[in-house]
Amino acid sequence: MPPAKLNAQAMARRAAAAIAPGDVVAIDDGLPTLVPDATSASLGAWFLGNSGMLNDIPLSQADAAAVIRGGYVNLAVVSAAQVDTTGSFAGQHPPGNAVDLAAGAHRVIALLPRSDDVGASNIVPALSSTPDGYRCVDTIITDAAVIDVADADLTLAELAPGWTADDVRAITAADLSISPTLREMDFTPSNGAPPSKIYPDGPSALADLPDGATVFIDGFGGPGGMAHYLLISLRDRGSRGLTIVSNTAGIARVVSFGTPPGRTAIDHSVLIENGQVAKAIASFPVSPSVSRPSEFELAYRRGEVDLELVPQGTLAERLRAGGAGIHAFYTHTGAGTLIAEGKETRNINGRNYVLEYGLLADFAIIRAHKADTNGNLVYRGTSRNFNAVMAPSARVTIAEVDEIVAPGQLDPEEIVTPGPFVQRIVQRPQGFTGYE
Repeated sequence: MPPAKLNAQAMARRAAAAIAPGDVVAIDDGLPTLVPDATSASLGAWFLGNSGMLNDIPLSQADAAAVIRGGYVNLAVVSAAQVDTTGSFAGQHPPGNAVDLAAGAHRVIALLPRSDDVGASNIVPALSSTPDGYRCVDTIITDAAVIDVADADLTLAELAPGWTADDVRAITAADLSISPTLREMDFTPSNGAPPSKIYPDGPSALADLPDGATVFIDGFGGPGGMAHYLLISLRDRGSRGLTIVSNTAGIARVVSFGTPPGRTAIDHSVLIENGQVAKAIASFPVSPSVSRPSEFELAYRRGEVDLELVPQGTLAERLRAGGAGIHAFYTHTGAGTLIAEGKETRNINGRNYVLEYGLLADFAIIRAHKADTNGNLVYRGTSRNFNAVMAPSARVTIAEVDEIVAPGQLDPEEIVTPGPFVQRIVQRPQGFTGYE
């Protein structure tokens, strides 16, 4: 009599055991939908479903796809019909979701029965149909075994209770190596909780920002919506040779948009005055007043800084593209102007377009109104201008907020920037105004 196969819930438990604290896990339709319920809430994992829900936060399909393509998914669990020896898989469902998951996740687990309805093996030397994911599966979990995939080789790593290696080989069409540590399937979940995102102050949050870093700085024209406390902390940190990316290169100080009489706004100028900036990528790098040049403008005239001028809409799209894993795109904006000089151009349907590249940064310093301890952000008014496109495009995003609350205290419908995009949170000190 053949050994008993695992049921769907047990397969989901084995997949859940692969989730580490704080992981972002993308879930395919079918069997993978059982994985969230098999995962301990203490892990603080994020689950992205095919519907666009990120835990309880609703995302547009475009934003959900950007989470995947932007490299934020630690683990994707896909529902496969077949997996071959190279780790390519054919899905059980229409390929729209599975193709994204296969291309964007750091690790891919394929969940599938050991055989189809007529008893044929689902682990095969070569797929019988076009793959939904090419050479991307790291681990196969069936109702009989766990199989690791590496270098076009399948290794039997774990056995379901009651099964032997010979039992599994007998029902598997593809060749299997046997792991020297072959063991019974382990359903033990990971332990621990994700590290805290809350930092006590700006200097500690910026302590590892190195010389030569690229830094996104949010804000529009005036002082509103800018991470003033983090700007001062970065100035005091003293990192040199920075490339800053922002809508302006510091004009609030000279034009006094929304600045109380007798006060001076804190903006990018504090970094430029301190000799920390080597280059700015910006849309409005100079003052609108000829008689009141900005610090960046004066430094540029002296040859101390470089400038890459970017139209505002193109800047927003370059930021969005970087975070969404889109490396380059064509736009008509700037075609035939100085903006296009030295760039690749292409005629599409009789119109000239300029090739622009997505932007990525080492750090982003952004301003929000509230955060919960998971990093979900709520903005106030128009202060969200560049925040939402900058946060996903930086390796480390630091949010300066007025208030930090417990998970569940923010209305999911108000959350604009989900927690996976935010690595550090700093509360603005009481009484700090953003002016000098």
